Amino acid sequence: MTFARYKLWLLLGALGGFLAVALGSFGAHGLQIHLAKSLAREASLSASERAEKQAHKLDIWETATRYCMYHSLALLAVGLLAARRCGLAVNLAGVAFTLGTLIFSGSLYGYVLTDLRPLAMTVPFGGGLFLIGWICLASAVVQDSSAAPAAR
Repeated sequence: MTFARYKLWLLLGALGGFLAVALGSFGAHGLQIHLAKSLAREASLSASERAEKQAHKLDIWETATRYCMYHSLALLAVGLLAARRCGLAVNLAGVAFTLGTLIFSGSLYGYVLTDLRPLAMTVPFGGGLFLIGWICLASAVVQDSSAAPAAR
């Protein structure tokens, strides 16, 4: 029994949605404690600067979570389209959305947790992959001839 590619996209979409909810929940509850502890060690910052930096990092986390969810839903669309007709464009969209999410959201999550600036510098590559994914998905939809009703 083989694992159809459309199932891969559906599975990745479902797992990505799960991760977005789990990481979003962590961001809303546990991340504040982690950031408060790590920022407390920065003696050079005033209390207002720490609060501002913490709020900024929480915003970054929320952006990563939102884009993870958006592109998990996009992967579900890829899976549904691939189930109809598995072409190159739809599979490229799946690859681009998957890699884009790993790079974009993953880099933002990593940056918030570690404060490593090089991670933040990779985010635009993930964004570029998202753009490629959306173009490929649009192309796959245009190429999908099975969506047209049969002429009688």
